[in-house]
Amino acid sequence: MKKLSLIAAATLAVTTSAVLAATNPATSTFQVLITVNKACSVVAGTASNIDFGAVDSSATNLSASSNISVTCSKTTPYNIGLQPSLGTSTTGAGVMSSVTTSDTVAYQLRSGSATGPVWGSTATATDVGNGVAGTGTGVAQTIPVHATVANANVTPGAYADTVTVLVNY
Repeated sequence: MKKLSLIAAATLAVTTSAVLAATNPATSTFQVLITVNKACSVVAGTASNIDFGAVDSSATNLSASSNISVTCSKTTPYNIGLQPSLGTSTTGAGVMSSVTTSDTVAYQLRSGSATGPVWGSTATATDVGNGVAGTGTGVAQTIPVHATVANANVTPGAYADTVTVLVNY
């Protein structure tokens, strides 16, 4: 029995030494984590104003354009809607008003070109509606906006309207 105890003790000593030597250095692991949410931003402002310039009151079939800038996370789908502030239309049909007269100048927002599809405000995050669709690249994307005026047969003066850009994602 004594012999068996000596063998067990020797085996334990060798095993313990091997285990201690195998765990130097002691190790473990952990993860570095992040959750990136999709995001979009839009820049319009005065640089994006669509200005028809000075025209005669007999002018017809006018068109002008400008650009907005949209930045969305990589691979994030988005749909852009445009909502004129005067009028209740969701079809991008707006009216410019004047502070000196009750006359208004009707205009139509369009995508692609001055004769392209109307650009309104029915776009949602999941449906382009009458808006414009895009996919984010992580950098600013330039989106052209066109407007048309059928005629300028109104009281002379300055006319304006404000358009809200809605980026749904």
